[in-house]
Amino acid sequence: MSFSFAQPWALLLLVPFALYLYRQRKHAPPALTFSRASVVARLSNRRADRVARAPDVLRALLILLLIIAAAGPRTGVSMIDFNAEGIGIVLALDISSSMLAEDFTENRLAVAKQQVKHFVQGREYDRIGLVAFAGEALTQVPITVDYDVIFQAVDQLQAGTGMLEDGTAIGTAIATAANRLRRVPGESKVMILMTDGENNRGEIDPLTAARAAAAFGIRIYTIGIGTEGVAPIPVASGPFGLQYANLPVHIDDELLEDIAVTTGGRYFRATTPSALDSVYAQIDRLEKSDVQVSRYQQYTPRYLPILLLAILVLVTEASLRASRWGRVP
Repeated sequence: MSFSFAQPWALLLLVPFALYLYRQRKHAPPALTFSRASVVARLSNRRADRVARAPDVLRALLILLLIIAAAGPRTGVSMIDFNAEGIGIVLALDISSSMLAEDFTENRLAVAKQQVKHFVQGREYDRIGLVAFAGEALTQVPITVDYDVIFQAVDQLQAGTGMLEDGTAIGTAIATAANRLRRVPGESKVMILMTDGENNRGEIDPLTAARAAAAFGIRIYTIGIGTEGVAPIPVASGPFGLQYANLPVHIDDELLEDIAVTTGGRYFRATTPSALDSVYAQIDRLEKSDVQVSRYQQYTPRYLPILLLAILVLVTEASLRASRWGRVP
């Protein structure tokens, strides 16, 4: 975090302020006048001098604080523009109810979310977007280099809560993600599609969507998440939490592989969380394109505490000048 001024030119007022201080010191009156002789009797010379000078010191401090406040002190980081090498990536994540199956140490969605965040943490200048899908697809985060936004969106994803119509619309997910990627400049455009089921929703055929994505130069890496056979899946919610039943699960490996091959990507079967590591290695070997990266951070103004302090100084000065300790003309 850095410190700067929004209106640094206002600091030029410090020059006449310094002249003001010099003039006040040079032309200070040689004697102090009090409204009552009894005041002088009760004060030593040193204490009287300090009390008499206090209003002038406070006035100078007030002017200094107002100059600093006018300059607009703020904290934050300014925009950075630079050229870098990166890839355009959209992560399409299945959030259907079957992703709650617990055939890993946690349910499938929890593991997939951890891997997605781990993957994004390994990026630096790649442009990344996020699409969630079930029976329909929805863009959660458009293409961006602000990875904190992606982390927040991933944390908020939930399966089987009515966020999206339940089911698995793989074709719709591909079309939605490809629509985001096709506008991204550069040669390398990648879609990572993670699902644990079969295409059973949506009006778009997955292979047709894959061929359209390939026409835009998009490679699709498909990942089948989960084991084969049966898996504990929540079927009801009771007073003691979710109730599970061992139900058959099936991933359409053939379809996912055809989608990947059609676009020049690869299909991976993730039966364990660590199985996704090979996907990262594949993407790192892709040809990267030069991109212009612009990063922004909103500045936080810090002038309010200075203004409050200036008001306190003003009140104190006025009180001193109006009191019996003040200096009278």
